[in-house]
Amino acid sequence: MNDRTAFIRANTALIAPPLTPELKLHLATEIVPIWKSTEEELAAQGVPPPFWAFAWAGGQALARYMLDNAALVRGKRVLDFATGSGIVAIAVMKAGAASVTAVEIDDFAIAATLLNAGANGVAVDATHDDVVGRDDGWDVVLAGDVCYEREMSVRVFDWLSALATRGAAVFIGDPGRNYLPKERLEPLQTYEVQTTRELEDREIRRTTVYRVSAPTRGAGPM
Repeated sequence: MNDRTAFIRANTALIAPPLTPELKLHLATEIVPIWKSTEEELAAQGVPPPFWAFAWAGGQALARYMLDNAALVRGKRVLDFATGSGIVAIAVMKAGAASVTAVEIDDFAIAATLLNAGANGVAVDATHDDVVGRDDGWDVVLAGDVCYEREMSVRVFDWLSALATRGAAVFIGDPGRNYLPKERLEPLQTYEVQTTRELEDREIRRTTVYRVSAPTRGAGPM
């Protein structure tokens, strides 16, 4: 963990994402080396693609929504799925959640989340784990930018729908990814999120926060 933390500190800057100026994260910028590093260069250092080094549009929107609607998480046990930089987990703790478990399958993301939580003065339980299919009794489940691949989207949304069916409040943030199952979602709020062409095909992504609906009786798989 110490080596990963040192790498993150050396290759990022502590800055506020555009949509959440009250939070500061260790992020890649044009002035730090990781911004221009290729996947091959990083692999040679034993570093996976640094998705944790960017504040993705879906996560920014979800974090903003939770900060502005704190009653949704206040006093609740929260799961932040595929936490990335930890922006959503940090936001819900700032909003008054009783606890948050931030899960990822990338150890660098875990290190970044813990580092970012400390920078914002909150405590986050960051865990390397694949929790899809599991139910630990969370009150609220949050997921930003998880619809990149068809197979993953089907697997994740079947699980999220099951959690919603048993009574969890499930929210996602998404900037219009290809495999977003909109028929399962209730749109809540849309934001214009500033991003960069290093990550996206445009500088502003129209990004929506949705609530995941429980499947209706007789509904088949996606």
